[in-house]
Amino acid sequence: MEGSRSLRADGPRQELEAAVVRFAGDSGDGMQLTGGQFTLTTALAGNDLATFPDFPAEIRAPVGTTYGVSAFQINFGARDIKTSGDAPDVLVAMNPAALKVNYEDVKRGGLIVVDVGAFNEKNLRKAGYDGDPLEDGSLDRARFLKVDMTAQTLEAVKDSGLNKKEGLRCKNMWALGLVYWMFGRDRAATREWLETKFAKRPEIARANIAALDAGHAFGETAEMPDGAGAYSVPPAKIAPGIYRAVTGVEALGWGLVAGCQSAEVPLVFCSYPITPASTLLHTLAGLKDFDITTFQAEDEIAAVSAAIGASYAGSLGITSSSGPGMALKTEAIGLAIAAELPLVIVNSQRAGPSTGMPTKTEQSDLYQAVYGRNADSPLVVLAASSSSDCFEVGVEAVHLATKYMTPVILLTDGYIANASEPWLIPDVEALPKFPVRFRERAEGFEPFMRDATTLARPWVKPGTPGLIHRIGGLERAYGSGHISYDPENHQRMTEARHDKVEGVVRDIPPQTVDQGPEGGRLALVGWGSTFGPISRAVNNLRGEGIEVSHVHLRHIWPLPANLEALLDGFDEVLVPEMNMGQLLTLLRSRYARPFEGLNKVSGRPFKIAEIEDAVRAKLEAVQ
Repeated sequence: MEGSRSLRADGPRQELEAAVVRFAGDSGDGMQLTGGQFTLTTALAGNDLATFPDFPAEIRAPVGTTYGVSAFQINFGARDIKTSGDAPDVLVAMNPAALKVNYEDVKRGGLIVVDVGAFNEKNLRKAGYDGDPLEDGSLDRARFLKVDMTAQTLEAVKDSGLNKKEGLRCKNMWALGLVYWMFGRDRAATREWLETKFAKRPEIARANIAALDAGHAFGETAEMPDGAGAYSVPPAKIAPGIYRAVTGVEALGWGLVAGCQSAEVPLVFCSYPITPASTLLHTLAGLKDFDITTFQAEDEIAAVSAAIGASYAGSLGITSSSGPGMALKTEAIGLAIAAELPLVIVNSQRAGPSTGMPTKTEQSDLYQAVYGRNADSPLVVLAASSSSDCFEVGVEAVHLATKYMTPVILLTDGYIANASEPWLIPDVEALPKFPVRFRERAEGFEPFMRDATTLARPWVKPGTPGLIHRIGGLERAYGSGHISYDPENHQRMTEARHDKVEGVVRDIPPQTVDQGPEGGRLALVGWGSTFGPISRAVNNLRGEGIEVSHVHLRHIWPLPANLEALLDGFDEVLVPEMNMGQLLTLLRSRYARPFEGLNKVSGRPFKIAEIEDAVRAKLEAVQ
């Protein structure tokens, strides 16, 4: 299990292979910022890591309530880290509500650092406590380090010139300083970040640095209770190269840019804000030096329509959204399929139908991506498996869209989008090149003539001499593109669009087994962000001598050509998904085998232990 060892203090600084730390507090306490800074220093220390930001959907929930609790979890270690960890070894709880929401998640025997200064009658009542849980003996699964962070912070910043309200905003830095001491982290990077962030308010920077240093000094000088010691996590052994911490949104943005650079086409990104997809627009808006145009539309339909117009004009139109916005884009996506224009649609999946749980993660849009349009309207569907994998998938989406003149849906989710991990920066010059060749020769031109291999129609920039043509949503005649209601022609065009997308399989590499043998008792088949927990679970199970393999899909439609033969080599196939069995249904319909599913729709990623338990139960049942 990731970070499975409980923290014990037997000496000045105990060495750990891995640890899981969670910061939790009110959504105004800066928990995401605190976790981000701890992630930065941990990456600089050379540890492998994975993070899980978890925050409420409300812009500002009532202060001190459980609805407004925001948390940031990081798993870091001297080994290969695949997930953000099943359970925290250390929880930093800034108020009673944070303790109530996160207490049951803490590993038995783990350490909880609490701000007792926030445990007043008012805050306890808001959190739903009848009394003080720190005093009534009801919290026996963990060890506690009780610190009056509120008083300690105000003392640290008393000479800063800030008022009390502003001074208390530095409390997250005091807590961060204490955790830095616990794990031997260098404060220099955070000091520099604070000085840069508050360059126009140096008194705020000084106050936060003072709080950071005070928290660290508290750890050095205070007499800690038993079990609240100092720990060290050695650097991980990783391949040499230049690394940086990257979120899925950042990696995806850069991958789309790199893909368009390789295709030698301008990128036009058109979107409408929706959680958790909005930050992709922010990322790309900062990269305009790379022949990028970004456009925030007035609604989802306008965004995808503008992207289609950009593709018609000779750029690659890209749009993004989440499930509800994808529903609004559906008709226009059908237009891109009918007009056979390249288009990339990024879907950052989130939990629930309708508005659902916007800041929670899920994998519930596979049906929507593969089937969710009127008529027979096939397109390509890809899925990223991790934050860093988003880069490669972004490049591939551009390649397939431009080569086959088809829309491509790229599935990510709220977890991948916001989580961060170390990324080995690739050699940009070594990336594959696939320059687009626009049709410029008028002789023999018809707008829906087709490449003999790919069945893609020619891509023509409007205004090219001699190549005037018309496209639209009405069915058109094969070859000429003239409007046609002829039944035989519609049959032929429907088959051509189908065969074109099916032919993408030529560009899909054979499916491989990520871990384990290429046949045997049981295979776990996953897609998307289930990669991390499945991978670690399989690694742990194989270490116990259990025969299990891991197969992970990037290509959802069309599926890899060899996938059926590969899965036929296993007696049992179990499909873990954060939905009610969507890939499972697709595989069953395609291969007519009684595969089984493992479903989770809590808004949170799978725990490693959940997958391990399911594998053991399955193998026991078939013995």
